[in-house]
Parts: sequence; C-alpha cells; structure tokens
Amino acid sequence: MKEKILIATRNKGKVKEIGDILTTAGATGITFLQPDDLNISGSPDETGDDYETNSIIKARFYGERSGLLTIADDSGLEVHTLDGFPGIKSARLE
Repeated sequence: MKEKILIATRNKGKVKEIGDILTTAGATGITFLQPDDLNISGSPDETGDDYETNSIIKARFYGERSGLLTIADDSGLEVHTLDGFPGIKSARLE
C-alpha cells in the first residue's frame, strides 16, 4: 500500500512541484494529495508574522483534518527596493 502525504495547498501545480522534488530526492511509493482530494473544506487564517509560522499554521490545520502527514510552505513577493514589501502579506493585497 502506498503511503500518503498531504500537501497543504489547493494549487495543483504546487502539489506536482513539491511531489516531483520529493520523488527526485528518493521519496518513492508515496501518493501526494491536496485538500480537495480529501474533501477538506475551508482554509486556515494565515496570521503568522513570517513564512515559517504560516507554514506551521497550514500544516496543523490540514493535518488535523486529514490525519495524514502534511507538508506546507508559504511564500510571498519581496521587492528589495521596497524593503521587502509586500512580503508575507502579498497574497492579501488589494
């Protein structure tokens, strides 16, 4: 039976990218899933002050709902000439 790992994103491209990286690193015999594959609704409030904290928030949220080992990442756009703005809040800019 294949092991299952949940990738904490609804972005199919990101699931494939992370799965490909892990497979290349030797993680074979694993099925990589995303929340929609398990009918997990909702998403966590990403209230962290940094990418690491938001990743932990996402991994816990989806891991608790799925019961699976869960991998999460967080990223943002940081513009050097703007002192890193918008940074961690880039997905929430209006």
